[in-house]
Amino acid sequence: MDQIIVQGGGELHGEIPIAGAKNACLTLMPATLLTDQPLMLTNAPRLSDIRTMTALLQSLGAEVVSMQEGEVLAMSSHNLTSHRADYEIVRKMRASILVLGPMLARDGEAVVSLPGGCAIGARPVDLHLKALEAMGAELDLRDGYVHAKAPSGRLKGAEIEFPVVSVGATENALMAATLAKGTTVLKHAAREPEIVDLAECLRRMGAEIEGEATGTITIQGVDKLSGATHPVVADRIELGTYMLAPAICGGEVECLGGRLELIQAFADKLEEAGIEVTETERGVKVSRKNGRVRAVDVVTEPFPGFPTDLQAQMMALMCTAQGTSVLEERIFENRFMHAPELTRMGARIDVQGGHATVTGVEKLRGAPVMATDLRASISLILAGLAAEGETVVSRVYHLDRGYERVVRKLRGVGANLERIKETNPDE
Repeated sequence: MDQIIVQGGGELHGEIPIAGAKNACLTLMPATLLTDQPLMLTNAPRLSDIRTMTALLQSLGAEVVSMQEGEVLAMSSHNLTSHRADYEIVRKMRASILVLGPMLARDGEAVVSLPGGCAIGARPVDLHLKALEAMGAELDLRDGYVHAKAPSGRLKGAEIEFPVVSVGATENALMAATLAKGTTVLKHAAREPEIVDLAECLRRMGAEIEGEATGTITIQGVDKLSGATHPVVADRIELGTYMLAPAICGGEVECLGGRLELIQAFADKLEEAGIEVTETERGVKVSRKNGRVRAVDVVTEPFPGFPTDLQAQMMALMCTAQGTSVLEERIFENRFMHAPELTRMGARIDVQGGHATVTGVEKLRGAPVMATDLRASISLILAGLAAEGETVVSRVYHLDRGYERVVRKLRGVGANLERIKETNPDE
C-alpha cells in the first residue's frame, strides 16, 4: 500500500504551479456527449479521476485522446455505441453521474449506475433526478441503476428550484437544459467557479445561457451544439491547499496561475489568522514570517463561502494556532474523519456532530497516520511538514484523485517527503 514519508521542520520557499480544476474538468468532459463534433479541453489536470472519466466516456463509444502529457484532452462523441454507464466504472467516482443529463438530452435515453466516491457522507443524487423529472424525464431505479427516458425523445424546458444548493445537480440540469425544448430556469443554483466555467464552455459550443454566477440560471434550449476548445479554470482547492503550506510551515510561496477571486473567503480567513496574502501578476503569494498563527473560526458554506474541500487542510493549520478555533461543517456529514489522525500527532481536537473544537498546541509530533479520503490525505501531509520528526501517511492513493505530482510540487519549495511505491506517478 502506498505511503508518503514526511520529515517535519523547515520553512518553504519558492513557486508552485496550480493545475486545472479537477471538479471543473470532470464536469466539462461529459459535455462532449452533447454534440457529435470535437470538444478540446486545455489546462487539464493529470489525475486518476480524469482517467476514470476517460474510461467511462470511452465505454459509451466516445473517443478521448490525451495529449501534451495529459494537459490537453481531445474528445469526440460522433459515434456513441452505448447509453449504459456501468457500475464497475461509476462506483469509483461520484462525478460519473454527470453523464446522465447529457446522454438523456441528446439521445433521449440513458442507463447510469448509482455512483460511489469518497466516504464523506451520503450525498444522494435525488436532486439530479428530480431536476430531470421536471424536464419530462421518466425515471426507473432498479438493480442499482437509473433508467431514464425522454418520452418524446427530447427533454422540455422547466422551472426548477433546488431545495438546497447542489453543485452536481446544477451541473447535470444545466447540461441537460441546453438541448431541451424551450426555456429552463434553475433557481437556488450553485454559483461555484466550476459552474461558471461549465457555462462558458457550453456557450462556446452554442448554448444560450445567462446568470450562471447569480444563483438563477436561465437556459434557452437549442436544437444542436457544436464543438469548441476551452481552457479548464485553475483549481481553487489545489490553490488553497498550497497556500496553506507556507502558512503551516513558515516561509513564502507563490502559487502560479491562482486567482484570489476563486477563493476570497478562504484568503480572508488566512489573513485573519495573521498570514500575508498578496495577488501578483503571476498568481497568489502567501507569506508567514513571525511566530504562531492566530486561531480563527471557520464555517463551510457553498461558494462564495469557505469551501468544504479546504476544511481538513485548515484544521491542520489550526492545530498549532494560538488559541482555540471552532470549525463547523455545513456541507457534508461525516467529514471530520481526519481529526483522530491529527490527534495521533498531538493535536487537541474535540468533535461534536458537525463542530470540531481545536485548541492549538506549540508543536505537533510525527506519527504513523492513515488517510480516510482525498482532502484528509493532504491535510495529514501538511501537518507532517510542520511536525517534529517523521510522519508516515498510509492509504495515500486518495491523493491521486485530486492532486497531481504533489510530492514533486512540495519538494520544489523545500519540503522533505517521499512516496513509497513500486511505480511513483509523482516522479
